[in-house]
Amino acid sequence: MRSLARAFLTGAVTLLLAATCGSALARRSPHKHADRDASAATGSYDYYVMALSWSPTYCQAHPDEEEQCGHKGYGFVLHGLWPQYEGGNGPQRCTSDAEPDRRTVAQALAFMPSRRLVNHEWRTHGTCSGLDPAAYFQLADRAFASLQVPTELKAPRRDVQTTANDLRAALKRANPALRDDMLSLHCSQGELVEVRLCLDKDLALRRCGKRMRTGCPVSAPFTIPATN
Repeated sequence: MRSLARAFLTGAVTLLLAATCGSALARRSPHKHADRDASAATGSYDYYVMALSWSPTYCQAHPDEEEQCGHKGYGFVLHGLWPQYEGGNGPQRCTSDAEPDRRTVAQALAFMPSRRLVNHEWRTHGTCSGLDPAAYFQLADRAFASLQVPTELKAPRRDVQTTANDLRAALKRANPALRDDMLSLHCSQGELVEVRLCLDKDLALRRCGKRMRTGCPVSAPFTIPATN
């Protein structure tokens, strides 16, 4: 009986240790992180930020970016369509084995004129959209096409001097549904870098969530560089 009891006790301890080790391994397992990334990639975010880069400003700092900056006269180009949380920021670099194929990249170049940028935006943001690459860039194309660019910014041949209030007013005139709390402006060294607009998942303009602050001077003028 004592031998049987010792055998039973030994077996119970072995099972307890196995369960404890299994639980610890599960907590450390890389699959847990992969599961969290995968859940983000299913579309567990609140809205999109559409970032529109002013290409002349970018090209002044990146003259070697031939594909985008080879004297093509771009104004606004799509920097990205970013899944965003209501509380600020958004998921990035979610788990995905998919990559844009050549046809998808070629179509995206019409509004995001850099293969490097296309691939970067897919890996950083598109993988978290819950869409495959073709569907994600089709959505990005639709988002970009939904914005009406003010006439004075379609292809300015001279630098434009403006203020944050005047630029917001011009964007709102061209897009009557747009309100101040639906966009933010971003400048660097006295020049416009980017305009960011907030869109719901159906691509309708909506109020931005938290941490969407304008980064252009409040009252001082800044420059929008010419496209030529």
